[in-house]
Amino acid sequence: MNIQWYPGHMTKTKRMMQENISLVDIVIELLDARIPYSSRNPDIDKLAVNKKRIVILNKSDLADDRKTAEWVKYFEDRGISVLLTNSITGKGLKSITDVSEELMAEKKARLKQRGRIFVPTRAMIVGIPNVGKSTLINKFVGKSLAKTGDKPGVTRGKQWIKIKRDFELLDTPGILWPKFEDEKVGLKLAFTGAVNDDILDLPELAQNLITTLKQLYPEELKARYGIEFADDTPPHEILESIGKVRGFMAKGGETDIKRTASIFIDEFRAAKLGKMTLETPTEIKTEPEAEAKTDETE
Repeated sequence: MNIQWYPGHMTKTKRMMQENISLVDIVIELLDARIPYSSRNPDIDKLAVNKKRIVILNKSDLADDRKTAEWVKYFEDRGISVLLTNSITGKGLKSITDVSEELMAEKKARLKQRGRIFVPTRAMIVGIPNVGKSTLINKFVGKSLAKTGDKPGVTRGKQWIKIKRDFELLDTPGILWPKFEDEKVGLKLAFTGAVNDDILDLPELAQNLITTLKQLYPEELKARYGIEFADDTPPHEILESIGKVRGFMAKGGETDIKRTASIFIDEFRAAKLGKMTLETPTEIKTEPEAEAKTDETE
């Protein structure tokens, strides 16, 4: 299943980000804690060269805690500040300003020695669609300033948001990249809701997700639906079993596969099968660039 999704507004977003990057000191990148590698836009490393970096593993409440710890170590070993957040509850949000201040402390002290009394911190927040960026911002400031929605692609334009007197955040629309070179990356993005469901064959996507969970979390899959299957059981048979257990039947006594697929995918995304992470640092073939030297310009 080869998935590609790069609507026209994403090209405009990338151009806008390139035009505004010089206005910020820090680039804050939101990743989906369930797929930290697959949710990293490779274009961001090029965009954020010479900028301070913060990686936020959002939706950490949905991810496997043991694997999350591996990802935290992975990023920290590469000199990148990493935070765990839950944009819905607000857990971990205060750390964003705290870490930002730490990253800017040296530059602010230097500028104040030169007579600059007020030195605000400006950050650009970036991430893939539906990673929870707008929800995080609204929780951060305590009111609805950014549009939110269940489908990717809700935020369409940039906006500056004042978090506090000396901290400003440039919100940007969710953006993917023009081509997923690795088919598995596209699948993981689709599994977690970063790709518009309207362009997907959900029964086929559900079968691919079942194949993945058979390898990573087979017992959780069995326990959630009260089913049994062997290692060689085809994913379409497992999907049919899930539909039968749930009573999703169509006319003629057949399993309603479309409804079953939709519900199954939704339940995975909501962590009703359990806290799951679909990749670990050891699986990475080519590593993201380590943090570049930071820009000392004023």
